[in-house]
Amino acid sequence: MEKRVQSESENPVTDLDLGMADDLGEDTLAYFRKCEEKLGLVPNVLKAYAFDEKKLRAFSEFYNDLMLAPSGLSKLDREMIAVVVSSLNHCHYCLTAHGAAVRELSGDAVLGDTLVMNYRAASLDRRQRAMLDFAVKLTEQPDRIEETDRQMLRACGFDNRDIWDIAAVAAFFNMSNRVATATGMRPNHAYFSAGR
Repeated sequence: MEKRVQSESENPVTDLDLGMADDLGEDTLAYFRKCEEKLGLVPNVLKAYAFDEKKLRAFSEFYNDLMLAPSGLSKLDREMIAVVVSSLNHCHYCLTAHGAAVRELSGDAVLGDTLVMNYRAASLDRRQRAMLDFAVKLTEQPDRIEETDRQMLRACGFDNRDIWDIAAVAAFFNMSNRVATATGMRPNHAYFSAGR
């Protein structure tokens, strides 16, 4: 008997299988079309939030501001933080999606995979190491963040706005990881081969 493989569109994107709202507005549909044009897919995280358009809009606006708006942190810096935080939290969805982004932005599949496994084994410069060390401490021991931690970042060239952005990205992914894990969110298949 021939085994039929389900297409990604036939599978629920979370174990909760809330589906997408039937009455998504034109702005949301246009956003999904833009994702299809730029990425070749609509990320499953957006589909997961689409059961409630207000929640989807809040999530996507905050995400886009943190990850795409002008910042002293590069897009790669921000994706590296996402991967390292997600690694600590063992978030399958975010490790797959943002690991792919690191591979694509850096052009280095080894870097992307090493960050997923253990960022301390990656070839990083002093600035990157300090940024990721701070994100790790904020994830594992938030009550232990002190002025000396911020001073270490300043000594590596980060200004106060950059420190805010490092903290905001790390905090966002701590929240996002927990929602993705709690709901059994599945990554898009395309992420597994991206940037390899």
